Amino acid sequence: MRSMGKLLAITSALSVATLLSACGGDSAPQTVGSVAPPTGGTPTPTHSFETPTETKTYDAIGVVQNYQYNTRSDGNGQSGQLYAGDANTARNGGITVTYNPRDAIFELTINRPLGNVSVPAFRFQDPAHRTNFGGALEPQAGVPQLATSKNIQYLEAGSSTGARLSAGSTYYNSGAAQSDYPVGSAGYSSTTQTLFYQKPGTTTKYVTYAGFVRNTVSATEQQDSSTSPMYLRQTYSLDRAAFVFGERTSNSAVPTTGSGTYTGEMIATVAFNPALDTDPSAPTYFQWIEGSHTTNVNFATLGVVSNFTGTVKAPALDAYTSGAFYLPAGSTFTATAGATIDLVNKGGFTGNFSVARFVRPGLPDFVIVIAGSSMDGAFFGPNGQELGGGFRIVGGTPDERIDILGAFTGKK
Repeated sequence: MRSMGKLLAITSALSVATLLSACGGDSAPQTVGSVAPPTGGTPTPTHSFETPTETKTYDAIGVVQNYQYNTRSDGNGQSGQLYAGDANTARNGGITVTYNPRDAIFELTINRPLGNVSVPAFRFQDPAHRTNFGGALEPQAGVPQLATSKNIQYLEAGSSTGARLSAGSTYYNSGAAQSDYPVGSAGYSSTTQTLFYQKPGTTTKYVTYAGFVRNTVSATEQQDSSTSPMYLRQTYSLDRAAFVFGERTSNSAVPTTGSGTYTGEMIATVAFNPALDTDPSAPTYFQWIEGSHTTNVNFATLGVVSNFTGTVKAPALDAYTSGAFYLPAGSTFTATAGATIDLVNKGGFTGNFSVARFVRPGLPDFVIVIAGSSMDGAFFGPNGQELGGGFRIVGGTPDERIDILGAFTGKK
């Protein structure tokens, strides 16, 4: 009887172990770069990034920027300007994307204090959060309309209080009419957040790129003194982000010999204002760049060289400013960067830019004096078949605000 009891206990323990093995042994979602423990020597199936079946959280590599300022209905400039930008690395995240395929829910979190951007786990879960260009409902001002062939998906949600300024009202003038952002009556406020991303499998299987736009706008009626006339003050806080996320290659699976050429797509957001020395209130606008890149990787020498090219889009304009901008739509952006693979310490590759310029229609070429720059990326897929990363180029000429921040993906 004692032997039979011992046999039953062993059988029971084996049954429990088998059940745990069938369930994966861990109910928590895996994060990028994690590897489930093998079961019985059989390789664990790779999670499908194109057609996911389970909830998963991805650490993203990318960039953020924020610009805050005020305009007033009796003026023609931006005051109280505060700008910040930041680029993370393959190891220093601060941006995560969680996708639940069962309920088609995206959750975005951004915590990049140096860029003054914080998004505490914002969920896009209402089917109506999905939107596109064309029709009565479109993405908000500042969201780029990228080429249809790129299969970009747009998710948007927001809220507002108060009323917008209507034509014919006291402060509705030409400055208000030019605005692409909402123009509020006194007491108005709104915050709208947009996540857009390329559908996985469109050009890459294991990594994709995404962008984020958050516009916070409010309006108050003010006066400088008890005897001065009233005016309407618009307050803006504008966030932009570009990043990549997907199935990262484990360090042991990245090639150590040979070389490869990766080609793919690039998006970037730029703050471009070279006129502050002549007009301190000159408006600064965010503009998107849509383009491509080619990256040559020598796995034996650990060298990486990337060439970027893109086309600049027009900015979204605000109320009560001149509306002047210095980077015409259709301008061409080109840049070259070099990097070094360091899987142990960096988790990918890291480097900087040697040259960057804009070719502007009808204007002289603008060569950027680079004060600081970065390019950070990682390999994606079972054996490094794809790559992705983020980059930043900071202008160094005094009294200019020039900052280019972008993300890129590519495959062999």
